[in-house]
Amino acid sequence: MFRYAVTYIARTGPAQRQFKENAMKISARNVFEGTITALVDGKVNAEVEVTTPGGDRIVAIVTEGSVAALGLAVGKPAIAYVKAPWVMVLAGDGGVKFSARNQLAGVVDSVQKGAVNSDVAIKLTGGSLVHAVITNEAVMELGLKPGVPACALIKASHVVLGVPA
Repeated sequence: MFRYAVTYIARTGPAQRQFKENAMKISARNVFEGTITALVDGKVNAEVEVTTPGGDRIVAIVTEGSVAALGLAVGKPAIAYVKAPWVMVLAGDGGVKFSARNQLAGVVDSVQKGAVNSDVAIKLTGGSLVHAVITNEAVMELGLKPGVPACALIKASHVVLGVPA
């Protein structure tokens, strides 16, 4: 089995300490370290919920083969990875229903403007930061700036899970 670690994580916790055995860098901006708090098996796929120490919850859809290969089970440590371009941003504090399984409410922490796109960081209630890469035009249209309520939308199929080897 492939062993790896994430060197990008801002916080260190029990899962991260276990991952330090063989470290590598990863390009995913969003790294959510936590514990598996729910696992619903299906015929082909399973829904896996990872809860961070601060209480933020990220849901992933993985194959049953991945559940077996990774040894996924409630109570085990896991890390959820999401690339920033896969995160959609909703201005305001919700009020709209979406099919995206992960609807993470928070407040804009920072906006780093680039030539075409901006990196928008949303601080969730549990303290996790979610980074989204969206166009500068979208940032202006949505009125995104530090302190503004926002919601990060992430499809569960866009969440990749890792576990200590």
